[in-house]
Amino acid sequence: MKVIFIVQGEGRGHLTQAITLEELLRRNGHEVVEVLVGKSNSRRLPGFFNRTIQAPVKRFISPNFLPTPANKRINLSRSIAYNLLKIPAYIKSMHYIRQRIEESGADLVINFYELLTGLTYCFMRPSVPQISIGHQYLFLHPDFEFPPRQSVSLTLLRLFTRLTCIGAKEILALSFRDMAYNPSTRIKIVPPLLRKEVLACESSQGNYIHGYMVNAGFGESIMNWHARHKEVPLHFFWDKQDEEEICQIDETLSFHQINDVEFLRYMAGCKAYATTAGFESVCEAMYLGKPLLMVPAHIEQDCNAYDAVRNGAGITSTEFNLEELLEFSKGYRPNQAFIDWVHTCDWRILRCIENSLSPTRLPVTIRPYPYCNISDTHL
Repeated sequence: MKVIFIVQGEGRGHLTQAITLEELLRRNGHEVVEVLVGKSNSRRLPGFFNRTIQAPVKRFISPNFLPTPANKRINLSRSIAYNLLKIPAYIKSMHYIRQRIEESGADLVINFYELLTGLTYCFMRPSVPQISIGHQYLFLHPDFEFPPRQSVSLTLLRLFTRLTCIGAKEILALSFRDMAYNPSTRIKIVPPLLRKEVLACESSQGNYIHGYMVNAGFGESIMNWHARHKEVPLHFFWDKQDEEEICQIDETLSFHQINDVEFLRYMAGCKAYATTAGFESVCEAMYLGKPLLMVPAHIEQDCNAYDAVRNGAGITSTEFNLEELLEFSKGYRPNQAFIDWVHTCDWRILRCIENSLSPTRLPVTIRPYPYCNISDTHL
């Protein structure tokens, strides 16, 4: 089977999911022929993605959200105005997406929450079947519990999510836990797509706090806290443009550009983890048994953080108050049920993908990683 990926390029989550799924598909005899990644002026494709993904990578202009002047949370009105002005460019991107789908010879499109994929299927009707995958599709599941209030933002988030999966034959929602299949929504719940490097990683407890922030404006909050607690070593990752690979403030505070090898190394050895609540890094921390402080930067991350707290991952705050994280970490216990759920990821996702194109629904044999239970690999 030949597959083409279309990936929303915001943050690192969808990119690492694409890397993981490509490896799974290749290991089981399938081919990823191209990877299309959305780009914008404020969005830089991390070097780790180009180094790791094997299929040819091509870029197209896609919508993105703009931050507030403080560069922390999303500015909704500013984002809407910006994207309305870019509509002609987005229409060109949709034509390009349709062209690449048809000319690539792909048997299947896998869409990682890219809005223009859904709009391309709505208006241009490519002939190749599509599967949409992402944790955001949980927001369309009737059993998902949302944080209180924020009704307008939640309505817009759910509308955006529905638009991304227009034309999808299957919708795979990545989740912290299993939930019942809902035929009316076509949503199937699957475990998070964690990289094999995470699964093979040995976790240890160091003396430092590790962190990641999607908007560099949170850096000021980190430095303010650090000024009062210089005895606590901090290693934070960001995507601030025009900064050095490692911006060392002093002996106990460093800001690092996104580098997945270094990011994972610091994650494995940290005492605790603070983040703006992107789904992927929250899952990595939970798998490695790290207590979390989540400081959401937009409504989607508000939902991620609320769900993660309900699954015992950590605590939430409006600022990077790391004292709360250190206090929480004293009584933290890893969620073994989540770890076991992650270990079923390969066969669950591969079954969904292969069955979507197989009318006979024949059993498939999965080539597992060493952690898999062999009895689970024949479906």
